[in-house]
Order: sequence, then C-alpha cells, then structure tokens
Amino acid sequence: MPAGNSIVAMLLLAPLGATACLALRPRQILAGAVIVSIAEFGLAVQLWTATLARGFVSAADNWFYVDAFSGFHLAVLTFVFLLCSLFAAIYFAAENGRGAFSPPVARRFGALWLASLAAMVLVLASNNLGIMWVGMEATTLLTAFLISLQPNRLSLEAMWKYLLICSVGIAFAFIGTIFTAASVQSGGGVAAEALLWTRLASPETHLDPTLMRFAFVFILVGYGTKTGLAPIHSWLPDAHSQAPAPVSAMFSGFLLNTALYCIMRYVPLARQALGVGFAENLLVFFGAVSILVAAGFIVFQRDAKRLLAYHSVEHLGIIALGYGLGPLGTFAALFHTLNHSLCKSLAFFSVGRLGQQFGSHDMHRLAGALRADRLWGVGLVASILALIGVAPFSVFMSEYQLLRATVGTGAWAALAIFLAGGAVVFISALRHLIDMAYGDPPSPRPAARSGLGAVAIVVSSTALLLLLGIWLPPWFSGALNRAAAAIGQRV
Repeated sequence: MPAGNSIVAMLLLAPLGATACLALRPRQILAGAVIVSIAEFGLAVQLWTATLARGFVSAADNWFYVDAFSGFHLAVLTFVFLLCSLFAAIYFAAENGRGAFSPPVARRFGALWLASLAAMVLVLASNNLGIMWVGMEATTLLTAFLISLQPNRLSLEAMWKYLLICSVGIAFAFIGTIFTAASVQSGGGVAAEALLWTRLASPETHLDPTLMRFAFVFILVGYGTKTGLAPIHSWLPDAHSQAPAPVSAMFSGFLLNTALYCIMRYVPLARQALGVGFAENLLVFFGAVSILVAAGFIVFQRDAKRLLAYHSVEHLGIIALGYGLGPLGTFAALFHTLNHSLCKSLAFFSVGRLGQQFGSHDMHRLAGALRADRLWGVGLVASILALIGVAPFSVFMSEYQLLRATVGTGAWAALAIFLAGGAVVFISALRHLIDMAYGDPPSPRPAARSGLGAVAIVVSSTALLLLLGIWLPPWFSGALNRAAAAIGQRV
C-alpha cells in the first residue's frame, strides 16, 4: 500500500471499527478492538518506516502530513493502544463474569474506545493546526465518557471535572491557534493554507513576534492542561483513579503525550519568530514545576491508581523538561516518551488486575500482592522499579541522557530540581512498592492463576523495558535523531 494511502486507512479504520461495535456482542467487541489495533499498528509502522526513508509522507493535498516526529508518535500510540486493547479483553472478561460488562456497556466502551483512537490519529496526522485542535477537542469529549463507563458518584465527579478543566484548556489552545494564524505577516500562502504547519514553519513565512509570544503562552497553558503539567493538572488524579484500568493505561500511556505533541508542533514556530530561548525556557519551567509537585503528592498517596497518576505528572514534566534542553534533551525526551508509555501501561494493568482480585486499589489492601498473584505482582514490581529509574530498565537510560543534557546546557537549577524531585519519588515510591508487594495482607488470599494473554503482556513489556535499558539499537537511535531533527533539533 502506498504510504499516503496508509494515512487515509488509519483515519478511516478506527471510526469504522467504532461504528461496528454498536452492533456486536461483548466478546466480539473486545476481539474487534484487538484486531483494529493490530491493523493500525501495522499501518503506523509502515508510515514511520516511510518517513525515515523519505523524510515525510502526505495525503489529501498536504492536509495530512506525517514526518519522523509524528511517525514516531503514531508508532508508540498504536503499540500502547494494542497493549491496552489486549489487556481490556482480560480485564472486562473478569468484569463480565460479575455481570458488570453488559452488552450496552460493552457497545459503549467499544465505540468510544476506537473513536478515541481515531481522534488521536487525527491529531498526529494532521498538517492543519485547526484540525489538530479539533482532534484534541474530540479526545476530550470521547474519553470523558470512558471515565464513567460504570457510573458511580466518584466516577461522574471525575468525568465532569475532566470535562470542565480540559474544556477550558482547549479553549485557551483555540485562542493560541487564532493568534498563530493572525501572526502571519508574509509568505503564508492562500487563506486555505493559513494554518498548515508546513507552510507556517517554512523559512519564507514571517511571523509577528508579539503575537507568537501570546500564541505560544496560550498553547502551552491550553494543551498543557490536557498534558497534565502542574499546576494545571488537577483533573488528572481523579480521572486516572476512577476510570477502568485499560482506560487509565491509555490515558497515561499516550493521551497525555498527544497533548504534549501539540505543544511541540508550535515550538519551531515560536523559535522562528522569537529565536531560541522563549519556548524552551517555558518548557523547562513547567517541566520542573511538574516534577516538584508530583514528588510532593507521591509521598502521601494511599490509592495505587492515584499514585500512578502523580507519576504521570512527574514523567510528563521530565519529557517537557527534556524538550526544553536542546538537541540532546529532545533525544532523551523522545526516548523517555516510549519508556514511560510502556512502563506506565504495565503499571496500570497490574494495579487494575490486582484491584479486581483484592476488591480495592487502596495500597494497604493490596499488601502481599506478590504472593496473591505472582504474575501481576511481578508486573507491579517491574513497572514501579522502571518508573523510578532503577537500572537496567530503559527509563534509567533516558533519564541519564536527560542529566547529560542539563549538564551540557548548564541548566543547573533544572538539574537540582530534577535530582531532588527524583530522590523524593524514588524513596517514596519504593516504600509504597515494598508495602504493596511484600506487606502482610489484611486477610489471606489464595494464589491466582493467569492465562497466556496476561503472561504475554507482562513478559513482553518487561523484556522490552530491560532490552532498551541494556542495548539501544542503532536504527532506533537514528530514528530518534530523525524525529528530533523534524522539529528543528539536530543531535
């Protein structure tokens, strides 16, 4: 299939799958989600490979455009979404055994699940900043109802909080988009192409510095709200803790990265109008604040899913910090994007499955998890150790690259905050992990058995985190360099 057609196929496949879910039975819906995810992953890999060979792939008269940066994100998105779909089949099969995954709930889940994937693909494949904004708004509306898939007082409250706060953020992003369009002084082309990123980022286009300064601030605050950057992150712990575990994994594993991707599309425009420093300094500031805020909250958490939610705030802060630290920092941020998505998904899978067995996500109730369920207990231990940067997991390597970037750029304040926040998170999360994995449970529980699908998810995720921590394939390192170059950062 020609690469340009792959973009169109990705954009059409998920909505068609979402529509089909409205007429299927629960088991068919879960199997269909996996099949669509496999197909989307295959198309994304084909697109990413094509961008590495050609530089970019476009479709629909350049309105859809995938370069090495967006190709990398599409590959990570579809890989994480595939893992989440596989886990959803395990998770909701157990829920169905208790009668909680009825046909109406299953149809609602399947339609919203695949429609959310379609919206995120639209964000990553769009060359038009206005359509990118529409896709991001669609993710808010679609994923909100996944939070309250099984409604209760807390999940409905989390859903409305998510809708209200993120809608305000998206409104800020819309204002930033308008300012960006208004900043074009010359070279912007015809009106229909005014918001094409390739047109705005070209050297022939001149952007008004004052308007671009306002535009980037609105974009950073607007999309930063959806990213979960502190101090505009307050929706995130509630949404992550109340959503079903596969949804929480998808939120943290990639939805947050999608919003940060939108911010990064504006960084070359801000750099072109304002020079190097303005956008980068703001990213470093918000990244450092997120690390500090998350570290403070992680100390006092008692709910395992809220603990993981604050880890999301921390790690998205680390990624934003990396993007603000020049070429090496951008390389580290891209590598960390994959590492965080993978280990955070595994963490939510493990906590979600253990929560089903223990009847609670309270860390005191989860004590002795390693004895009660050997497989998901191992998944919990491996994912938390990876999250806090223990060697030889790959998160350690991406954080080491980030340390090199802070030293290389002389960002000593950022280095101090990163080390201090990381130390607090390491000690606190390790204490929480020891209590959950090895503590004495309130009541003894028989050891649980897991199927081959669960074994495959835990083993493959853990093995990949270890492999990338020990060996970074040259082709993958080159692909990260190409992705960094696509947003003007050459390593």
